[in-house]
Amino acid sequence: MAGVDPANGGFAGLLAACRSNLGLRIISSLLLAPLALAVAYAGALPFALFWSAAALIVLWEWDTLVCAHDKQPVLILGMVALAGTTLLLAFDSPGMAAALIILGMFGVAALSSRTRRAWCTLGLAYAAALQMAPTILRSDPAWGFTAVVFLFVIVWGTDIAAYFTGRALGGPKLWSQISPNKTWSGAVGGAAAGIVGGIAVARYAGVSDLAAVGAVAFALSVAAQAGDLAESAVKRRFNAKDAGTLLPGHGGLMDRVDGFLVAAVVALVIGAARGGLGAPARGLMVW
Repeated sequence: MAGVDPANGGFAGLLAACRSNLGLRIISSLLLAPLALAVAYAGALPFALFWSAAALIVLWEWDTLVCAHDKQPVLILGMVALAGTTLLLAFDSPGMAAALIILGMFGVAALSSRTRRAWCTLGLAYAAALQMAPTILRSDPAWGFTAVVFLFVIVWGTDIAAYFTGRALGGPKLWSQISPNKTWSGAVGGAAAGIVGGIAVARYAGVSDLAAVGAVAFALSVAAQAGDLAESAVKRRFNAKDAGTLLPGHGGLMDRVDGFLVAAVVALVIGAARGGLGAPARGLMVW
């Protein structure tokens, strides 16, 4: 198989991809997916602590990537802010948690150099979104766990189907300047899998309006793919292939949760718009 470029598509490309890093990707996913589901099932507090820890790692990866010599003071302040929001979220105070993050962003901006100020400040907002969006969704006592599983299945199904469909079919690139391996065929295949997975979860949960749920699943799938592209754009801006080396086959944690982060934020916005911050998961799932 020497000389085969997986980006060219076709079954030869698919096989070449399988012989490179696909095995590592599968192993990492098989370890991470059950852990994420188990923590979600364990309850709102363990879930909040899990995503707070993930947010701290993502903040460290982001600041390492973009903040250069400003990293140490910016990272310390950001971690203090995220630790504070962990406590506030544990006491069901999302409004105060958001206010603390905004205050922390002002502090980060003050500590950053002019050339990196916007990027370093954005890093805290990015990590806080990963911490807060899934945590607030899961906090809904009636529908929280179902909504999180719904979100997981859509994001994971989108990622897996986009990977295999794109490798097998190839075709026009989705955004070659940012992510040269992603194709429109992969995007369509990923969205289709996200819709099917989302509807399957909703049907199992007893949701009646599956057409509305399918539309939500499509929106979340598109959001996940947009998050993946956005993170690729950040890495390309700072000449990095991966955000880190924490996860074999995936790079850093930021490389693994980029799509989930954006999809979780969109899910929270939809849920809160319909059910309020007290029942965002119900607003997301019940139509």
